[in-house]
Amino acid sequence: MKKFVSNNPEESKKFAQDFAEKILAEKCAENGALVLALVGDLGSGKTTFARVFAEALGVKEKVKSPTFIIFRKSKLVDKKWQEKRFEHFYHFDVYRVHDEKEILNLGWEEIISDHKNIVLVEWADKIKNILPGNCVKINFKHLRGDKREVEIA
Repeated sequence: MKKFVSNNPEESKKFAQDFAEKILAEKCAENGALVLALVGDLGSGKTTFARVFAEALGVKEKVKSPTFIIFRKSKLVDKKWQEKRFEHFYHFDVYRVHDEKEILNLGWEEIISDHKNIVLVEWADKIKNILPGNCVKINFKHLRGDKREVEIA
């Protein structure tokens, strides 16, 4: 496990950007999508991380939590990610999900089985039984003020 403590929003953004570059340089999805499972209380930094991560991928649309529509799909146009075989970024927010079947009915199995996809899930603990075993788990904790702790498992 790796821990990172951020003292302000700028450090949190820098961490998310560096993490995106590092994980995508290391991981080339062979057997299914690259899945990032974000867990943490409200206000702990999940959406900020998701926004900066998407920006690092070159996602042009403004990234905001898809709380009411559950997920958004973006095409990756940056050639460096396409060279790694990644073509799409899926941003799930399952905060309002009450049953994992709701996600399964949205084509979840197909999305996570496609090695061309990068999938980021906020509130991933709500669907822990359907997350792939090789997903990257990222826990966020609000310490005090602008201070946040991020733990990667």
